[in-house]
Amino acid sequence: MSQILTTLHTVATAPHWHTLADGPVPGVTPQMPKDVNKPVQTILNWTAGLGLAGAVLGGLLGWAAVAVGHNSERAALAARGKQAILWSLFGAGGIGVTAALVTTFYNMSN
Repeated sequence: MSQILTTLHTVATAPHWHTLADGPVPGVTPQMPKDVNKPVQTILNWTAGLGLAGAVLGGLLGWAAVAVGHNSERAALAARGKQAILWSLFGAGGIGVTAALVTTFYNMSN
């Protein structure tokens, strides 16, 4: 334990350590290049669109499994359909949250 404390003390009292944390490099503004924005946005749009289409398809198939399972008295099929519906909802929610976070962080950088 004393080795860890010694290392932390050395790092904290190093004269050059504080100059690394002074701030950003002068004259540089972080920005995404305009040439990169278009392909990245296209990839994100296609990924989100296909993911949401898959979530909708999974939800519809889940509802179909519930209907068939209840009408044919197959409880396991109905239970699997209910799980498919829930996972489709979670997947669609995750895609929506991820898209919102990516958009938010991209707009913060502009």
